[in-house]
Amino acid sequence: MSGFTTKPTDEVAIATIRTLAADVVGKANSGHPGAPMGMAPAAHVLFSQFFNTNPKNSKWYNRDRFVLSNGCALEYIMLHLLGFKLSLDDLKDFRQLGSITPGHPEAGHTDGIEVTTGPLGQGFASAVGLGIAQAHMAAVYNKDGFDLINNYTYVFTGDGCLMEGVASEAASLAGHLQLGNLIYIYDDNHISIDGDTAVAFTENVEQRFLSYNWQVLHVDNGDSDLGAIYNAIAEAREEKNKPTIIRLRTTIGYGSKQQGTHGVHGAPLKADDIQALKTKFGFPPNEAFHIPKETYEVYGATATRGAKLEKEWDALLASYGQKYPKEHAELTRRISGKLPDGWEKSLPVYKPSDAAQASRKLSELVLTAITPVLPDLMGGSADLTGSNLTRVKAAVDFQPPSTGLGNYAGTYIRYGVREHAMGAIGNGLAAYGGIIPFVATFMNFVSYAAGAVRLSALSKHQVIWVATHDSIGLGEDGPTHQPVEVAAHFRATPNVDVWRPADGNETSASYYSALTRTQTPSILCLSRQNLPNLEGSTLENALKGGYVLYEIQNEDLTIVSTGSEVSIVLEAAQKLKEEGLKVRIVSLPCWSLFDEQPAEYRLSVLRSGAPILSVEAYSTLGWQKYSHEQFGLPSWGASGPYQKVYAKFGLTGPNIAVVGKKVIDFYKKKGGEVVSPMVKAL
Repeated sequence: MSGFTTKPTDEVAIATIRTLAADVVGKANSGHPGAPMGMAPAAHVLFSQFFNTNPKNSKWYNRDRFVLSNGCALEYIMLHLLGFKLSLDDLKDFRQLGSITPGHPEAGHTDGIEVTTGPLGQGFASAVGLGIAQAHMAAVYNKDGFDLINNYTYVFTGDGCLMEGVASEAASLAGHLQLGNLIYIYDDNHISIDGDTAVAFTENVEQRFLSYNWQVLHVDNGDSDLGAIYNAIAEAREEKNKPTIIRLRTTIGYGSKQQGTHGVHGAPLKADDIQALKTKFGFPPNEAFHIPKETYEVYGATATRGAKLEKEWDALLASYGQKYPKEHAELTRRISGKLPDGWEKSLPVYKPSDAAQASRKLSELVLTAITPVLPDLMGGSADLTGSNLTRVKAAVDFQPPSTGLGNYAGTYIRYGVREHAMGAIGNGLAAYGGIIPFVATFMNFVSYAAGAVRLSALSKHQVIWVATHDSIGLGEDGPTHQPVEVAAHFRATPNVDVWRPADGNETSASYYSALTRTQTPSILCLSRQNLPNLEGSTLENALKGGYVLYEIQNEDLTIVSTGSEVSIVLEAAQKLKEEGLKVRIVSLPCWSLFDEQPAEYRLSVLRSGAPILSVEAYSTLGWQKYSHEQFGLPSWGASGPYQKVYAKFGLTGPNIAVVGKKVIDFYKKKGGEVVSPMVKAL
């Protein structure tokens, strides 16, 4: 029996959404009107009957989360109608330069947007991170009589999202994790940009999700059967041990002359079609952006209910603080985004006499040291735990309690071989709040997740990538696993910190930076082979992104390097010293941090007066900014013991000494002033 009673205002509100979709896209002359018009009934039922939010405080922690994975105009319309900080003028400014209604939703740019979507499948996968976060925080902080954290995550998704591999990876993991707080509404309209989905997408979606251990529900008339939509969402909320996908059969562009065709998918409706649409729904045909008073009242009731719920939640949280002061203090600190006082004192510090260790091992030592004082950390590996060294001994796995493998209070996530979903899920974990996620794989396979890393950077999500086996130093696995171009790719990506620490202190610095730069994702590129601890290396120096590791005046050459090659160039400098040549050494573990330093400092590190040679076991692309000459890999790597692979490509102390001598001789013969490459007009 349906708990939903149809009211006249329902049809008015749905018509408002549909006509606004036509007007918003029509005025911009760009966008996708069809899906919002088809999904309008589902949006209306969800937001008027179920969704808990307070538009006056879009960051209320226990709010329901909504992710529109397959579009944008619909979400902007609903945010406006609900009363978020998005005005009617903002709707009219859709896809215009400088607006808060860009071509696809961007977290942090528009009030009420939880995660950045647009690239299909990303929203679907990020929502799994939101679901994991809710389950975890509830398991850690909820107590008898204090159901503090119990929100749902609702997702609208479409055929395009379900075709993308990242969604399949995420769906598989969500089913394994039994995330009953996830409710997806699948807009089954059989249309994509190329036309009918029959040209490329004929799988049985329902059977696929059943195999993932999801609950699958059906609404055969998503165009007008509001009772069926209501019942499906209500049933989904009752299932606590499985995520739910509701197959909603809709007509794309419902009400327009082109309904049911791909013509209404990604192009505005013609003016006469918009007029006919409005006439059909009883709206003024020549009035753009018409919103009846009744529509605002319908969604105003949702906002009023949400404000009341937040007020009740605040009171519950205060009572919780009386009974559980320690947990309350920790929870509120985490929600605020503040790190525990003095956490950084746990970071390991090294002396040159300390034993050489791989930086992946140094990373494990950092995690072991900081995990007890930083409960915010939650992370895992893409089936490489024993290689990435990311699971500390005291860790509990995040698993459904019924599996006997762990519990939801656990902080270690077994992602399986799902790098792309792992990255997108990390974005969802960061977006939820109270959690600092780390994810781990071989550095080469961060490229598998490039789409998610890009959205981390755009969204300012603090996701930490533990990227081990960072060079040809991984040896026998060969070129398929040895990153050559990966660092250049991500160094070129705005708002990504790529760290390549050379020793223990630099590794600790990379974690300090990753944990304190709250609006920037970080990739920590870590070695498989042992690295000695270096004289002159300190956490403070490394946090400048680059520094002089070995200083000498009136130098003949400066060599700048990163990671495992720094100790090699130090050996080269010693050999050149024996020939009477003076060589400075600069370690540059993080380009982006170095670029943020004052110009005076940067020019003191990479100064004029002598040529600068860069050495790194990657493609040399990008090093021209910091050096006059570049030495690196000319091609792919090779399979073999890592020492022999390094020797094959000339990355040894003796050969770098030879290369350095050639550079010195060339510039002396050339004559004239040698100006730092950092000296530029722009």
